[in-house]
Amino acid sequence: MRTVLSVSLPDRMAAELDALAKATGRNKSDIVKESLAAFLWEAKFKGLKKQLAKRAKAAGIVAEDDVFRAMS
Repeated sequence: MRTVLSVSLPDRMAAELDALAKATGRNKSDIVKESLAAFLWEAKFKGLKKQLAKRAKAAGIVAEDDVFRAMS
């Protein structure tokens, strides 16, 4: 199943997207999907990193040396 999403872009961003699509021979939809997938992955990663940082700090792991010591 697919969902259609309408997005309004500033003129400059739309022009850059058009230029990239033409230069790479890809369609704009694929470029936007790829960009959104990367953004969502990064957001999840940052969330997990924040969660794990709290646990690490509670366990006394606050520096790289602490990580190496915990793994040894």
